[in-house]
Amino acid sequence: MEWLFGKKKTPAEMLRENKRMLDKAIRELDRERIGLQNQEKKTVAEIKKMAKEGQMDAVKVMAKSLIRNRHAVTKLHGLKSQLQAVSLRIQTLKSTQAMADAMRGATKAMRVMNKRMNLPNMQKILMEFEKQNERMEMTSDMMGDAIDDAMEGEGEEDETDDLIGQVLDEIGISTTTQLVSAPDMPVAAAAVPAQAAPAMAEAVGAGPSAGPGIDEDLQARLDNLRKT
Repeated sequence: MEWLFGKKKTPAEMLRENKRMLDKAIRELDRERIGLQNQEKKTVAEIKKMAKEGQMDAVKVMAKSLIRNRHAVTKLHGLKSQLQAVSLRIQTLKSTQAMADAMRGATKAMRVMNKRMNLPNMQKILMEFEKQNERMEMTSDMMGDAIDDAMEGEGEEDETDDLIGQVLDEIGISTTTQLVSAPDMPVAAAAVPAQAAPAMAEAVGAGPSAGPGIDEDLQARLDNLRKT
């Protein structure tokens, strides 16, 4: 009747309907087989009863009926096995159809994605990404080096100032000691260490011309200390 309404069933619907019909037929065969087996039990009981009563003709007729009943049960087992095989084949076809539909949908999606995908544009984007990434890494490295240099410079400057202050303090103490022990010695000469006393004596005996040399030597040492 479906052709009257113009409705056409899909393969999946047809497979589902046929499988439903096969399952129904298998259930009917099972009911018939159970009925025949119950009838066989009743027939066996009647055969035993007739045999006890000595009715051998009735026993022979009922024995033939029992044989036919058993053959029918065997045939029903065979029919059920065949229907189950057909149902299994339909189930396999249904699974194959579902797989085909899934592959069809996946193929359609892949086709659409491939049409939308622009390989040159993608390559350009990847190249630009790599370029910007390298630039960011270089900037980060430069900033890190600059910060390290700045921090290192501040530490060295502080250490340099501390060292110069310590040296000046030591020179001041040494100069004061020299001034107390030798008041007639020039101030510039007092800054020279104690182990250079003979040279200092010669410098003092040499007269005013030796004073500027000692000042220049002390200034040079101070400059070297500031540079380190």
